[in-house]
Amino acid sequence: RDAVKMAAVAQCSVAVEKERWQPLSLTYVEYPPGDLTGKVLAYLSLVPVFILFGFVTLIVFKRELHSISFLCGLVLNESFNWVVKNIIKEPRPCQGGHSIVFTEYGMPSSHSQFIWFFSIYSLLFLYLRMHQTNNARCLDLLWRHILSICLLTVAFLVSYSRVYLMYHSWSQVIYGIIAGGVMGAIWFIFTQEVLTPLFPRIASWPVSEFFLIRDTSLIPNILWFEYTVTRSEARNRQRKLGTKMQ
Repeated sequence: RDAVKMAAVAQCSVAVEKERWQPLSLTYVEYPPGDLTGKVLAYLSLVPVFILFGFVTLIVFKRELHSISFLCGLVLNESFNWVVKNIIKEPRPCQGGHSIVFTEYGMPSSHSQFIWFFSIYSLLFLYLRMHQTNNARCLDLLWRHILSICLLTVAFLVSYSRVYLMYHSWSQVIYGIIAGGVMGAIWFIFTQEVLTPLFPRIASWPVSEFFLIRDTSLIPNILWFEYTVTRSEARNRQRKLGTKMQ
């Protein structure tokens, strides 16, 4: 048995030496050894990946047309970034000691463009689309301002991480910020003015009904609506259960 195990290990070693395996570079982020700031910024640079996974999870469980439209905008934004990178073909900074990068070119920064698309769209959604329906106006504005500050802080840190970790130059990051912000605003306007009026019709399609896809665009504050409806339904069911037990 030991001889068979040793032969298997030797075979694996020969295979690895013969052809060096490549790690999945999509989430492969390098930082200077022993640099705590670099390590934190490396984790922050993975925020776009977490956002994408969050969107997929949200769509699977909520199946709401606006969330699907938001994700489509993010995918379109990334596609535009890839096209521009391969047109400009500006290389990444040479001073970074990175063994692997996902793409060869760096203009504009895809991380910066992604996070600022997400942040600008979310800010416009918070202040223009989401309206409070109860009387807690001051509290409503407070949590919106706090959330806005958090969005902008994360967006800045993700952008800065690309320069600190030497994946991009400042110009590449700044152009990514501009492109992402502009595209986020354009996609928000397009969603509100063009797609939102079509959502009720799309939600009534047989395929939408089969997959339980819904439209909540006419509800001013979906969080408040879901909270009040769920609480009311829970109380009704609790009242009926208490009646049956008597």
